[in-house]
Amino acid sequence: MVELLWEYGTAIILKVSSSTGGSDLVSYLARKYRPAIRTSNIIIIIDIIIITINMIFFREIEIGLYSAIAIYLMGKIIDILFEGIYFTKLILIISEKNEKIAEEIGEKVQRGTTGIFGKGMYTNKEKLILMCAASRGDISKIKIIARKIDPKSFIIITNSREVVGLGFKKIET
Repeated sequence: MVELLWEYGTAIILKVSSSTGGSDLVSYLARKYRPAIRTSNIIIIIDIIIITINMIFFREIEIGLYSAIAIYLMGKIIDILFEGIYFTKLILIISEKNEKIAEEIGEKVQRGTTGIFGKGMYTNKEKLILMCAASRGDISKIKIIARKIDPKSFIIITNSREVVGLGFKKIET
């Protein structure tokens, strides 16, 4: 029970962009250079390396295995607290170069996009808005593609409660 509270506490600390000073600090530094990497994955990798070294030196295999289970659970709790259960995002991109952006997303990320017509109320101009449902791992790739093609692109990322269809959750019949 105490371990579960510790995991929730760590997840809350990470959620507010803070640090406990351990492997989560290293994960923040790594994400500066590689934003596509999930915080929980970095923490899990670092902690597994530490446990493996500990098991080699102290020859306590049983403790190492229990620790590995605790680390796995902590990673899952961090993911759920950060992203929810389904981990799906919806990204909207407003750009003058929508066709090129949509093509790159299709080629490099293997995600489809949908064009929605809208009107910019500030400029009073009609615009095409790209909409793309993607996993959270794909979001940073999509942002990089959009910003590389059009540095002036306007990007909105939102959590999606549920996505059903090709490439996502199957329709239950």
